[in-house]
Amino acid sequence: MAANTVFRGRRSAFGVQAREPSGMARTFFASITRVSDLGEQPFEVAALPRGQWATGDYVVCEVTGEPGPLYRVELVSGRRTPVLPGDRLIGALGTRAATLECVGDWRDIGDDLALHQLTGAGLLGKVTSNSGWVGRPMELVYRGHAMRTAKLNITDFVTSGTQVDFAMPVILVVGTSMSAGKTLTMRIIIDQLKQLGLSVAAAKLTGAAGYKDALTYGDAGADHLFDYVDVGLVSTVCARAEFVAGLEALLAMIADTSADVAVCEIGASPLEPYNGDAALARLKPSIQLAALCANDAYAAYGFCQACDCAVDFVTGPAANNSASRALVEKLTKLPALDLSAKQHVAKLRSLLGETLAGKAL
Repeated sequence: MAANTVFRGRRSAFGVQAREPSGMARTFFASITRVSDLGEQPFEVAALPRGQWATGDYVVCEVTGEPGPLYRVELVSGRRTPVLPGDRLIGALGTRAATLECVGDWRDIGDDLALHQLTGAGLLGKVTSNSGWVGRPMELVYRGHAMRTAKLNITDFVTSGTQVDFAMPVILVVGTSMSAGKTLTMRIIIDQLKQLGLSVAAAKLTGAAGYKDALTYGDAGADHLFDYVDVGLVSTVCARAEFVAGLEALLAMIADTSADVAVCEIGASPLEPYNGDAALARLKPSIQLAALCANDAYAAYGFCQACDCAVDFVTGPAANNSASRALVEKLTKLPALDLSAKQHVAKLRSLLGETLAGKAL
């Protein structure tokens, strides 16, 4: 791709620019670009020296390497599609610290300008450590920054927020780690709240860029969907002050919906470097009910010992059979609910009804 290439095509309904101006390569807009107008308005592509790069910068990369299972991109629609070497990907520079998948940072990109896709949503950086449980990350090479007079950053497309008197009741979902059942629990809670006649704002407050979780909240019936990308955070592995400012903007957006209740997920675990502890501290006065998703009974017990977060019940894989539930309840003194079982969903609904008495329409 030549320096100062001008993208004038429009992003299609499928999230793909038909062809690069050269006519030879497809260009994919990752879902991390969804808050921008990159698919609607022209922009140039120019390589910048490393000293001018920053978190959240929108960049254009070329797909390289040998395709594997992770050679897929989450588009602005939320749909995932495979990509091939030679294709172009528009994403944003960022950082990830996933305990079960990869660790990476754009600051570790070397002079060869080789990098990886850290999440399927187009979060870009250099993988420095990777779990053997997942495949090889998608390999890329930097071709340039998206430019209009100056480089474009995700923060150019969002407005900063101010602290609000956030008084909306919150149902909180936290976990012992990623992949502990939080998003599924969110969906079930949202569905039950809708059956109770409530309007629901659903939000993922921390994590590394991805759109599919928020979209599944909508599938469950949530009236309003939010996540940290909406306020210009490509990942919440960031300075605490930066996260807190973004969280305030996000809470202002949620409060503006006037929903009856907010159902909020803290991605990964509050003990991990995603600023989940800061989210907990800010929401504490508003939390009416908290669910802990755990992979096993010992993880649930460890969370209760290590994290300053009062939870009301345990769910997730730790509650998937009677033996596990019995151990959870013995160790944590908390009820364990298997939300794949109708009788346990009925218990959840009862808890929600009691917690939000007077809110139902």
